[in-house]
This record gives sequence, structure tokens and C-alpha cells, in this order.
Amino acid sequence: MQISAPTILLFYKFTPLVDPNAIRLWQRTLCESLGLKGRIIISKDGINGTVGGELEAIKSYRRITREYPSFHDIDWKWSDGIGEDFPRLAVRVRDEIVTFGAPEEIVVDESGVVGGGIHLKPHEVHALVEQHGDDVAFFDARNAFEARIGKFRNAIVPDTRTTPDFVRELESGKYDHLKNKPVITYCTGGIRCEVLSVLMKNRGFTEVYQMDGGVVRYGETYKDDGLWEGSLYVFDRRLMVDFSKDAKVLGLCDTCAGPSNQFYNCDVSTCRVRIIFCQDCVDTSEGILCPECRADT
Repeated sequence: MQISAPTILLFYKFTPLVDPNAIRLWQRTLCESLGLKGRIIISKDGINGTVGGELEAIKSYRRITREYPSFHDIDWKWSDGIGEDFPRLAVRVRDEIVTFGAPEEIVVDESGVVGGGIHLKPHEVHALVEQHGDDVAFFDARNAFEARIGKFRNAIVPDTRTTPDFVRELESGKYDHLKNKPVITYCTGGIRCEVLSVLMKNRGFTEVYQMDGGVVRYGETYKDDGLWEGSLYVFDRRLMVDFSKDAKVLGLCDTCAGPSNQFYNCDVSTCRVRIIFCQDCVDTSEGILCPECRADT
């Protein structure tokens, strides 16, 4: 009997939805019938999800979801899982499908987010850099800890622990010197940039771009031969992926400061901190604890 390989599907779509609760019930029933786990967020402005399961089940999920007219042109991003990549299935309705805490600033129509940054394909990112050189700023739209193991070369990494922190950062004045320069926002799969680019333009940034498909699509195109350096943090049991065997190791172990790109969950069940450990420290430590929890022991 052929075993279907574990697969992870990353996707989002900004589009007006009349009845988000009906979509939630349909999506939950669909995922449960296929044995899928993961996280799906739905709002009046669209859908944002990551689901994992057997390849054939993922294919069925994609085919059925695409039959819904508003979702027919979703940009799906596939990757290999390791099995049981998500602990459970969560399908929820929220005010925002990516929570910046500024739903009043986002307008969505059938074409997506209104007034966002200019989308750039991977080769267009390179063309812009070739045209403007060091004037181009890469602006990380992820939480700051994710950049510890990978980021674009010379990228600006805002001081953010959660996504709503971006509004405070943009209004702090730290980045006002970028307001008349080309800024390329990037994130894992592209969704955060859809919103961040609007927030930046609303605050006076004049030339804002967003990386179409995010780091995932860029890494599929250039592997480790482009402007990206290191590993990509992901929100499932893998916690990180590399685009090739030549990925640089940017991370430093939180215990010994040795090189490592592998995140771990803190052993304290109530702690949500992600920490970097090297293999030697994993093998020799009595437990994997973040610095704060270690200080409390």
C-alpha cells in the first residue's frame, strides 16, 4: 500500500465575504472529513490558513476550496511536512485575518486589499535592487525573533514581539528616513505585507513594495543563491525550513552562543517563547528552557 506523504499547505485570500461564520462551518467540516489539522482564520475580508495532512487529503482540500468562487484564484504554497505537524484543528472568525490591530484602515474588494504596496515577483525584486542599489530597504514584516535565523541581507528588523507592535514601531519615528526611499516589505507567505504596506503608506511612506508570495516564493525561485540568508521560521512542528543544503547558519544558541538555526519550544507549558539550541546543548541540557524560565528555576 502506498503511503501518502505528509504535506503542508499555506494560503490566504483577501476578498469580501458576506457570511464568515458560514465559511467557518464549511471549512471546519471539510478539514475534519479529510483528517486535516492546522489553523484557519476567516473574517469579512477573507481567509488565512495553514493546514497539514496526507498529500491526497491536501489535494482534495485544495480542489474543493477552489470551487468556492471567491477562492478560485488563491495562491497556494506547498511544502513537505514531517507528520502530525499541527496539534489540532482551529477554524475561527476574527475581525482581521492577520491581526495588526487596525481593521479600520483596511479596505478590501474583489481584487484584494485596496491601496497596498506594489507587488514584486522575485525577479522584479532583483531588478529594483539593481536599479536603486543601497537605497532599497528590505523591511521585515515578521515578529523580530523570526529574523534570528534568517532574513534578507541588510534588512531592517523592527522591534516587534507581536504583530500589533508594528503600528507603534511605524509611529515611533525610527524609520522616517525611509519615507522617500523604495521599501520592500517581506514576510513568510506574503499576507502580513498586504496589510503592513497599507499602514506604511497611510503614515507617509511614499514608495512601498511587497514581496509577492513572501519569502516562500522567493526561496523557491532562488534557493540560497539570492539576497535571502539563513533559514525560514515556520508556524508548525518543523519550526524552520531551509531552501537548500547551502543555507547559512545565522542563529546563535541561547545557551552557549554556538551556531544553530533550530528553534525549540520552551519546556515550560505556559511559556510561548521560541528559543534556539544547538545540538550539543540539546544533548547535554536537563531541559530546554528560555532564559527567563531558566532564571526562575
